[in-house]
Amino acid sequence: MAEPRRWFDSSQPQTLQGAVMLCYVIAAFGILSVLFGAAPGIIALATGVAGFGVANERRWGYWLGIVLSVLTALLYLLLLVDGFPKSILINLVFTGVLIALFLHPQSREYQRIWFK
Repeated sequence: MAEPRRWFDSSQPQTLQGAVMLCYVIAAFGILSVLFGAAPGIIALATGVAGFGVANERRWGYWLGIVLSVLTALLYLLLLVDGFPKSILINLVFTGVLIALFLHPQSREYQRIWFK
């Protein structure tokens, strides 16, 4: 029998719960940007997939979240250097928070023990 899938796991540490919620928020803003005519935010949508993987205690979701967060941070830093508006700073801050949540020792320890 297949185990049930969930969107959120309240038994995980707060750091991972926060990371999952932030992944979903980033994905939601990616969907909204597509609906309002912006270029498809593949990284934003994939971040939502990573959040779903983390909520279901999948190791691939955890690592996908880290990789996408770091790539997004690098992209925002490159945009800042190229002279894009300083409003990108808020996106960079949220991405930094997501990286910190994923790499927090409590998150790393939990995923090392419990993720499949």
